[in-house]
Amino acid sequence: MINKFMTVYAGHIDIPDHGQNATPANDRRYSNDQLASVFDKTEAIAKVMDECGYDTLWLAEHHFQHEGYECLPNILMCAVHLAHVTKKLRIGCGFNIAPMWHPLRLAEDYATADILTKGRTVFGVGRGYHTREVETFGAPMLDQDANRELFEEQVEICFKAFNNESFSHEGKHYTIPARVPYRGYDLKELSLVPRPVRLPVECWQPVVSASRRGIEFMVKHGISGMVGGGAATMAEGPIQTYQQVANAMGKNLKLGEGLALGVSFYLAKTREQAIREMLPYYEEHVKMFAPLGFVPGITTAQIEAVAKRGGWAAAGVPTLDHYLKLGSWFAGTPDDLVAHLKSFEERYPGMQHINLSPPLTTPKDRIVEQYRMVGELVMPHFRPRPAVQAAAQ
Repeated sequence: MINKFMTVYAGHIDIPDHGQNATPANDRRYSNDQLASVFDKTEAIAKVMDECGYDTLWLAEHHFQHEGYECLPNILMCAVHLAHVTKKLRIGCGFNIAPMWHPLRLAEDYATADILTKGRTVFGVGRGYHTREVETFGAPMLDQDANRELFEEQVEICFKAFNNESFSHEGKHYTIPARVPYRGYDLKELSLVPRPVRLPVECWQPVVSASRRGIEFMVKHGISGMVGGGAATMAEGPIQTYQQVANAMGKNLKLGEGLALGVSFYLAKTREQAIREMLPYYEEHVKMFAPLGFVPGITTAQIEAVAKRGGWAAAGVPTLDHYLKLGSWFAGTPDDLVAHLKSFEERYPGMQHINLSPPLTTPKDRIVEQYRMVGELVMPHFRPRPAVQAAAQ
């Protein structure tokens, strides 16, 4: 049963124009004051989610984005701040990009946030997808095999550091500790100081394919998965593979258990109004993510088209209606969304988490309104009735 509502907010500012006829993505550039406004927006989102009883606000680590799309470079620092201006909301790292960190610095910073927020910071790791970010920090991104190899060794080190009072590691990329003398003895092990107080560490990772190798790695370390896509046409493969792999490794998971399903959504009084208002944000999403490989089914020629103003229909760029029919995007009334989510409950009986995210570049006033509408008009349909709670006690 779905009972934990989450969102991913990657940190977009309020840009002045939206859609295919607006400023091309690569031409967007904003002042430092405009880019820094993302922190006030993040705080406003966190406060309304806390008030409405959401489980987790997931923030995304990104760098160098003068275009204004993803502007939160240090989400662990954000988590510490947001935990002090909210009461119960958990702040998730969705995700710390491990290849841009030394794994021990990442482990230390998470452990510190775990302690300072009294367990309200959720660990999350990813491999990255922006070459400008990952390669600039000195890690491979163009070479996907090298990126995965580095990422997996880094995550191994993080969990060794979390779960052991002292540890050592010797791999292709890291020798920990350094083989040096220290205060009269030869250094052979290290202790993470501090270690997280809450063990085992809850960890999440994006699931973007049905790769058995990747899912085996997640299950081995007890890592939950965040699946994009929404409907069976895009998400069914990873969801089924996760269950199959986990159960083959000795787990006993129901379909959807251990996963969160992501849906890009927009609510209004009527479905027609929701589609009309969502359209320019959808088009801005395509402008941002198509060149990065995150718009399923788009061709090379269509990617070239979305880099320019207008002309999308002539180029055959996939429409919002196309993805609404697939189910990976949703536009409608709150009641429509309740029915949509109830269909997920039927399809995935083990799924507890749903990740509802308004589209990239939704302005501050509207995004806060969207979260409030879900909190007040959708989430109550997924809370146990008092009689059920009493029977459980």
